[in-house]
Amino acid sequence: MERYYQPEIECASVEEIKALQDERLVKQVKHVWENVPYYRRKMEEKGVTPEDIKGTQDLYKLPFLTKDDLRLAYPYGLMGKPLKECVRIQSTSGTTGKRVVAFYTQHDIDLWEDCCARAIVAAGGTDEDVCQVSYGYGLFTGGPGLNGGSHKVGCLTIPTSSGNTERQIMFIQDLQSTILCCTPSYAAYLGESMKEMGLTPDQIPLKAGIFGAEAWSEEMRQDIQNTLGIKAYDIYGLTELSGPGVAFECSEQSGMHINEDHFIAEIIDPNTGEVLPEGSKGELVFTSLTKEAFPLLRYRTRDICVLSREKCSCGRTFIKMAKPMGRSDDMLIIRGVNVFPSQIEAVLLNAGYPANYQIIVDRVHNTDTLDVQVEMTPEMFTDNMGEIKKRQSDLEAGLRSMLGISARVVLVAPKTIVRSEGKAVRVVDKRKI
Repeated sequence: MERYYQPEIECASVEEIKALQDERLVKQVKHVWENVPYYRRKMEEKGVTPEDIKGTQDLYKLPFLTKDDLRLAYPYGLMGKPLKECVRIQSTSGTTGKRVVAFYTQHDIDLWEDCCARAIVAAGGTDEDVCQVSYGYGLFTGGPGLNGGSHKVGCLTIPTSSGNTERQIMFIQDLQSTILCCTPSYAAYLGESMKEMGLTPDQIPLKAGIFGAEAWSEEMRQDIQNTLGIKAYDIYGLTELSGPGVAFECSEQSGMHINEDHFIAEIIDPNTGEVLPEGSKGELVFTSLTKEAFPLLRYRTRDICVLSREKCSCGRTFIKMAKPMGRSDDMLIIRGVNVFPSQIEAVLLNAGYPANYQIIVDRVHNTDTLDVQVEMTPEMFTDNMGEIKKRQSDLEAGLRSMLGISARVVLVAPKTIVRSEGKAVRVVDKRKI
C-alpha cells in the first residue's frame, strides 16, 4: 500500500494545487520585489511590477535568473532575509570558481526536510527503518537534506557521509540498514564490493535506495536493484532551490513528482525563452514559492526534460518530470560534483598553459574518472620525465582545489590535440548514461 508523508497536499486535486501556487506566487513576487533589489532591477528593466502578477498564468512575464546572475550577485545579492534570520548556507561550485551560495532560514530548512521526508516515504520508508545517508555532508546539500528528511520520518539515521566503503558495509550489516541514500555510482560500487565479499542480495538487509546528484541509466538502475536486492528510486534537486527533494520518484519509477506546493516548473525553449506546452522537451525552469532567504524566481536549470501530468498509479497528483536528458550548457556532473570546462580552463591558463586541452570523462568500475590532456607550449616541451611529472602534479593540485574532486592530468607534446574547424571538442564523455 502506498504511503504519503503529507497526503493532504501530495494527493490534492490539481485545482487545489493551482490555487495554492497562485496565492503563494503573488506573495513571493511581492517578497522578492521588496527585499531583493537585484531582482527588482531585473523586473523594472522588463517593465513588470508585482501588481502584474495575479497568479501562475502571469509567470511568463517575470525575468529569468541564470547561473550568471548568481555569480554577479555573489555572495549576498540575492538574499531575501536579513543575515540575522539566516541560520545556514549550502554551496556548490559555480562556472569559474565563484561558488553558488544558498541561504536558509530555519523555516526554509524545515520545508526542505519535509520535501526529503516525502521522498523517503515514497520509497517505502517509515519510523521502523534504518536510513544510511552516504551522500557527502558539509557544503554539499545531499547529506544534510536527506539526514533531515530521515529524522522527520523517524528513521534511525546513520550519517556515514561518502567514502570509507568498509565502514559503510559494516554498518549496513551490523545495524541492518534498510534504506541507502547516495549517488547511483557509489551504490553500484557498494553493491560490487559486497558481491566480491560473497554477499548475495538476500543477505543484504537493504530494501530501498534513494539515488541522485548525477545522471544514471535504466540499465544502471536494474544492475543496482539486482546486486543489492532493492528498489532504486531517483531524486532530483539543486542547491539553488534548496537541494535534493525538489522532485522524487514513487513506486511507479516512471519519472519524479515535483513538490508543487514549493516549486513551479516550466519548460522553455532554451534558445528563445518561450514557454512550451506540457509534454514538450525543453529546458526546465523553477520558481521557488516558499523559500524565504534565497527566493529564486524563474531559475533556468539548464536541464533538458519533459513534464507530464498523466495520472500516476501511486495516487500523487504532483506533475512529474522525466529524468533530465542532457544539458543546454556544458556542465558535467562527475561523482556528484558540478564541473564546468571553464573552471578547468581557468586553472590551465593561470598556470601559463595554452587553451588547447581535452577533458575525457569515463566510468570505470561504476566510478566516474576525469582525465585532462593538456598541450605544452614549445618553450615548456621537454623530455625530462621528472619535470613533466612535477608539472602534472602541480596542475592536478590546482584542479583539485578548483573543482573539489581529483582529476588526472596528462601533458602532451605541442600540436598533438586535434584542432577542429568549428567548435573545439573540449569534452569527450564516454559514460553510457
